[in-house]
Amino acid sequence: CQFFGGYPITPSSEVMQYLGREIWKYGGAVLQCEDEIAGIGAALGASLGGKKAMTATSGPGMDLKTEIMGLATIAELPLVILNVQRGGPSTGLPTKAEQSDLFQACFSAHGDVLRPVLAPTSVADTFGVMVEAFNIAERYQTPVIVLSDQEIAHRKETFDPIDTAKLVIEERLAPTAAQLEGYQRFAMTESRVSPVSHPGMPGGAYLGSGIEHNETGAPAAGGAVHARMNAK
Repeated sequence: CQFFGGYPITPSSEVMQYLGREIWKYGGAVLQCEDEIAGIGAALGASLGGKKAMTATSGPGMDLKTEIMGLATIAELPLVILNVQRGGPSTGLPTKAEQSDLFQACFSAHGDVLRPVLAPTSVADTFGVMVEAFNIAERYQTPVIVLSDQEIAHRKETFDPIDTAKLVIEERLAPTAAQLEGYQRFAMTESRVSPVSHPGMPGGAYLGSGIEHNETGAPAAGGAVHARMNAK
């Protein structure tokens, strides 16, 4: 993770507090924003800029972040969203554990949208699950939701040292020099994953808006294009 954008909310605030202390050592940055929407918006902007980015929140914050998750989907940008679940609905039980946000994670989207959802089973498992979440996000250029909960987030647990040498770290697919000639950001490749540029890459400029588009990123409202892009 190279960027965290977020807003404090129990029981996820420790993620931002920890990264605020540690991420700078690895060249990353943390931005505490004015609200939940700005937090995920900043994270998505960092992803557009070519950085691995995430945000963290709880159930009420996930409600507010939903629209930007849709933007991440249609713009085909990697993004990791951690939901440290608590009791709901509304303000609910801020300091109690409840694993009740699965339907929200899977189905809280407008449009024909699918997104990966992962869940750790323990404190130790959280480490590997977060790595896998970033790998999936980068591989498929999609938002990925991780469902933790208050019980895992606020528990101390003893476990064996993690051999980080065994971890596989994936990067997003970058365009070749040939692909940057007449660059098509949303090109229909065999894998349906398109090479993604970042701002400042010569030849890599494209329109990355939230409106439906064709392969170049230009707005397109035809039913055939919409169906094809949804399938992509």
